[in-house]
Amino acid sequence: MTESMDMDAKNQQFDEDLERIIQLLEEKSYFKARDEILKYNEVDIGEILEEVLEKLGVEKTIIIFRMLPKDVSVDVFSYLPSDDQLEIVSGITDREISYIIQELDFDDKIDVLEELPANIVDKILEKTPKEERKLINTFLNYPETCAGSLMTPDYISLQETMTVKEALAYIKKEAMDSETVYTCYVKKGGRKLEGIVSLRSLVVADDDRKVSELMNTDYVYVNVYDDQEEVSEMFKKYGFLAIPVVDKEHRLVGIITVDDILDVIEEETTEDIERMAGVMDDSDKEYLDMGVFRHVKNRLPWLVFMTIALMITGSIIAKFEAVLSQVIILVSYLPLLMGTGGNTGTQAATLVIRGMSVDEIDLKDALKVAWKELRISVILGLVLSVFNFAKVVFIDGQPPLIGLTVAASMVVVIMFAKLLGGLLPMAAKRLGIDPALMATPMISSVTDMVSAVTYLLIASIVLGISI
Repeated sequence: MTESMDMDAKNQQFDEDLERIIQLLEEKSYFKARDEILKYNEVDIGEILEEVLEKLGVEKTIIIFRMLPKDVSVDVFSYLPSDDQLEIVSGITDREISYIIQELDFDDKIDVLEELPANIVDKILEKTPKEERKLINTFLNYPETCAGSLMTPDYISLQETMTVKEALAYIKKEAMDSETVYTCYVKKGGRKLEGIVSLRSLVVADDDRKVSELMNTDYVYVNVYDDQEEVSEMFKKYGFLAIPVVDKEHRLVGIITVDDILDVIEEETTEDIERMAGVMDDSDKEYLDMGVFRHVKNRLPWLVFMTIALMITGSIIAKFEAVLSQVIILVSYLPLLMGTGGNTGTQAATLVIRGMSVDEIDLKDALKVAWKELRISVILGLVLSVFNFAKVVFIDGQPPLIGLTVAASMVVVIMFAKLLGGLLPMAAKRLGIDPALMATPMISSVTDMVSAVTYLLIASIVLGISI
């Protein structure tokens, strides 16, 4: 409780300081604004510059960015969104751009260069040392979604013939230029990865012991062309701070650190949420930055699909016109059943998709999932059917046969929806389709149709009305 109050107080103070900074910049009191900004760390300064850019425009943002100490400006730049980075790059000199790029960590440097216009990248690479230029071009040529585009060459590599004393001396020398020192990568002769050794193991070992005696040869690694989503799953599964990346000949070409994979996890989660909501978004732009027609393009396909499904549902209902015309009250309970079916199906699908994403559920568990969802659906169906029977008969004052029709339909619809929601994502994965694509839109549309057919068929049987 106290920690929460402290956080609220800090957030309130930040908002107040941000307002003061904005006011100082509007008054052109740039030095005072800079002094206020420098009270914060680089991450918070990045957030402040985002707000300045949004509220005051790129001109004042560049002015205050240039006034930051050089080492601070480099770190702040790495924390800015790519769109904001481009805004700043467009307003500063080539020399300033080159300085920022040269000072960035290698993986951040690649991320920035991937977003910059080709003419600016060419200018930067012209001033880059030959060996580094070759390495940058290699990294830039990896597909955007593979492990190679995430990795960094800044890691500690040891030779297996080193003694502990030699290894620690080497780590001390190279540590400031490495992404992590907690795990070191052991190579034999050339670049082939032989094993890994932790800094802890080296620190507690005798100075004359060989690295080869301490290294672990049973390690987890990824290939340079493995998909980013697969890599993120490995980080979640093993809880690593870093994972080595090797080529097809098992040569170590880089490592991926947890801070880089967090961005991938966020992107994948956002993508799944958008797909489950029926938004086919292939852009990394934020909501307010995306044009109206791009929003329309992203949403239209699933809306067309759902419209067609609703048309089919309407046709089904029209076929049962005789039943509905004789007992018109049946129409008022149809939305209840359709909504309940969609909701229960989506519940099951969400839990199964989550289970598959964190490796709790595998495709071979399909029968277990079906059996579990069937039992859940029976219990839920019976509880909700009793509730709805009481509501129809005792509150709405309808005949018991109408209540029985609604109750029986409720049980069947929930059973179908739960089984569909549990098994459809697994079927999609089996076919190589992203399960998130099959969630809310597909399940809701299918259960609507099944709900209508089930309800009207049961009504015709229970009420003795010919179709």
